[in-house]
Amino acid sequence: MLGHIIGWSHTRFGKLDGETLESLISGVASSALSHAGVLPAEVDEIVVGHFNQGLDPQGFPASLALQADPALRFRPSTRVENACATGSAAVRHGAMLIASGQARIVLVLGVEKMTASPAEDVRKALASASYVKQEGGENASFAGLFGQIASEYFRRHGDQSDALAYIAAKNHRNGAHNPLAHMQKDLGYEFCATISDKNPIVASPLRRTDCSMVSDGAAALVLARSDVAATRETAIGLKGMTQVNDYLPMSRRDMTRFEGAAKAWHEALEAANLNLLDLDFVETHDCFTIAELIEYEAMGLTPAGEGRRAILEGWTEPDGKLPVNLSGGLKAKGHPIGATGVSMHVMAAMQLAETAPGIQLRNARRGGIFNMGGAAVANYVSILERTR
Repeated sequence: MLGHIIGWSHTRFGKLDGETLESLISGVASSALSHAGVLPAEVDEIVVGHFNQGLDPQGFPASLALQADPALRFRPSTRVENACATGSAAVRHGAMLIASGQARIVLVLGVEKMTASPAEDVRKALASASYVKQEGGENASFAGLFGQIASEYFRRHGDQSDALAYIAAKNHRNGAHNPLAHMQKDLGYEFCATISDKNPIVASPLRRTDCSMVSDGAAALVLARSDVAATRETAIGLKGMTQVNDYLPMSRRDMTRFEGAAKAWHEALEAANLNLLDLDFVETHDCFTIAELIEYEAMGLTPAGEGRRAILEGWTEPDGKLPVNLSGGLKAKGHPIGATGVSMHVMAAMQLAETAPGIQLRNARRGGIFNMGGAAVANYVSILERTR
């Protein structure tokens, strides 16, 4: 094990007008330590995941975590960033501290405050995670980039609009059960499939319901060494975690196949000595519905070009052979960039601890997480297993 998750905290995601970057960080830090039964003085190190890129004027947030308790003063605290995988980068950094013996207890948190920024500033900040030299420009956006990916996928494998609508409907249906989700509404397949004033084309062929939302929020977890976890009633082991980076320019890759994601999944499952269907569920990075579709293929659930089978045949539904995004995913839960990866780990840990805030599987023992930065550039896969 690379460490054990022994406590966590998660704000509601959404438009949180009453919260600041500082209050979000301080709140989840305090709550996670309390949930873990860890005194602030017992924390060896802190890792803060925060994308920012101008979304908040506070560009140096690492020590804001110390505001949670005076006993955290003088603890090492480092801010990490890796685009939309920033949260998983923070988890991995914390896990490496535990696994290398440099720390006994690490507090990991992810945070983003996005909704206070003008839409144009958000667009520019997110677009900076592309290969700006080729993919940037006055109107560049990630919706535009994933619209290109979807168009090429459709050209090769046929129109998948129906499959994308089913993915959106599934994730909104799941998110309707999650009180921490940004959007807690079952939109239904017909709404997601129909282009309308309320569901317009954003970047052809992607509709509004194919795109995740701009959100505020924070999540935190406490990672501990095995001897610490052995003293807790509940512990979720980090059985494996891989990071695979691919080329930044989309022009150097086949964007209908997330090859870095596939390699990350292969390495993580091999290291854990598991097959994909040994997992009870997966939380995957559905920033756009086309991403989830291709990720079915990358994780090995279907062959390339056949991802639609997984959703159309019900494999990824809560009662399917591999439930995907029981939390509602980024699509419904929201996507505060720096918080997303940590949130995915917290949601998976809660599912395994049988304390899921929404849909709860029976007797789930193992879960997988896929979080990516950029368009399948920084790829992280984690395998979690309940150990206590």
